[in-house]
Amino acid sequence: MRTLLSVLVVLAFAIRLPADDTNAPAPPNTNASALLKIGTGEADQYYGQEMIVTGRVAQVTIRPKVRFLNLDRPFPGSPFTVVIFPGTYFPDAKGLKGKLIEIRGKIKNYKDKPEIVLDDTNQLTVLDSTDSTNAPAVSQPANAPPPSTDSTNFPEIM
Repeated sequence: MRTLLSVLVVLAFAIRLPADDTNAPAPPNTNASALLKIGTGEADQYYGQEMIVTGRVAQVTIRPKVRFLNLDRPFPGSPFTVVIFPGTYFPDAKGLKGKLIEIRGKIKNYKDKPEIVLDDTNQLTVLDSTDSTNAPAVSQPANAPPPSTDSTNFPEIM
């Protein structure tokens, strides 16, 4: 009798448990490995979405209130920009020139150009440590003009 009562209690409890809804959407995955990796030339198709963008740092511009990493080509022809505001600890932006990087974050539209604002150094990964300043850009089309060889230290006017 006790065994039968125990079985009935367990069954009653099991019947009351809700089943998983198989039609419910999966929760968003914020894991970086689940993000889509794209090149700089594709970034303008993903405004408002968190992505990983890969490109070579063609130009580093340091201003008093902001730093810019222009990927694949220098400003104004750069297809993608990484923006670093003061207060974000980022020790050596100049040392990234010529390096292939990945930047993870939400792609924003600024004056019809895609960008990611760097809030944390963990968003940026250096993929190679070779200084390839004169190497062709990752997303550069075959008919694109050669990279600028301007060696002045004057910041660009935006």
